[in-house]
Amino acid sequence: MSAKSAPVLPAAIGVAEAAAVLRSGGLVAFPTETVYGLGANALDARAAARIFEAKARPSFDPLITHLADVADLTALVGALPPTVAALAERFWPGPLTLIVDRPPTVPPIVTSGLDTMAVRVPDHAVARELIRQAGVPVAAPSANRFGMLSPTRAEHVVAGLGDAVDLIVDGGPTRCGIESTIVDARDGQPVVLRLGSLPVEALVEAVGPVSVRPGSSGQPVAPGTLAAHYAPRTPLRVVTAPVPARPDDGTRGYLALREAPEGAYGAVEVLSPDGDLTGAAARLFDALHRLDATGVTEIVAERVPDTGVGRAINDRLRRAAATWQTSG
Repeated sequence: MSAKSAPVLPAAIGVAEAAAVLRSGGLVAFPTETVYGLGANALDARAAARIFEAKARPSFDPLITHLADVADLTALVGALPPTVAALAERFWPGPLTLIVDRPPTVPPIVTSGLDTMAVRVPDHAVARELIRQAGVPVAAPSANRFGMLSPTRAEHVVAGLGDAVDLIVDGGPTRCGIESTIVDARDGQPVVLRLGSLPVEALVEAVGPVSVRPGSSGQPVAPGTLAAHYAPRTPLRVVTAPVPARPDDGTRGYLALREAPEGAYGAVEVLSPDGDLTGAAARLFDALHRLDATGVTEIVAERVPDTGVGRAINDRLRRAAATWQTSG
């Protein structure tokens, strides 16, 4: 964490200044409905390079480009495959990222050298107005150090990036709390490359059968698909059922779905007392940030029902745990 921090402006007064920063090649952290993004002009290779530097992000992990309106996609990339166009029309603005062919105007650094590009229209008025005022598509991964917990509040960005960003727009806590779902539908058969806030069931209802491709430990074909990712600083372990605390568990933290476990853990976070998975997803990273800040020696996290957005919650927990399995 940096000793200093970038200026933080409320969304009501910060959008115009943030747009000017983007036009001048700077970095802006801003809210979306999923998580806070770290944005730069997607048409400016030097600005995009600053994202990788600020996040300590490997150059092989591509970025998502954000647009203000659905019509902006055809203006940027030309005619769309029918299924891609149908998904954009149905789910944008929203937490769906689509894979399209990269146009020549987007520098290869944004896509990590891939001939494809990840793109979406966020369902957040501040984000869309910022992009409109900037007048350029905005490349924006999550506004955190690479591999760490995603930020769902402006204070998470401050703690994680400090003064590595030029300006932070504070739009309050994000609504979804988990990143977008990434889909490649260019050949007509949708493939989910990353589980996210848009449930697979919603995609099936809209376009029929879809397939789900697991994360990779090699060259990513889409952003945020590495097998180990989204990790707190504290080692995390996933359990399949509630685990009562042992007498010596006062130094461990616990992430529960519906209710605190029996016994005395050092810190406990409950995601959703009524078991609502959408609410649990919205609180996931926020709860993990709080547990991470308590100084516990380990976080024990309950797996949630593997349905709807619960699949994305379990995906994030599995990748966070894999980070520690890999490093250990």
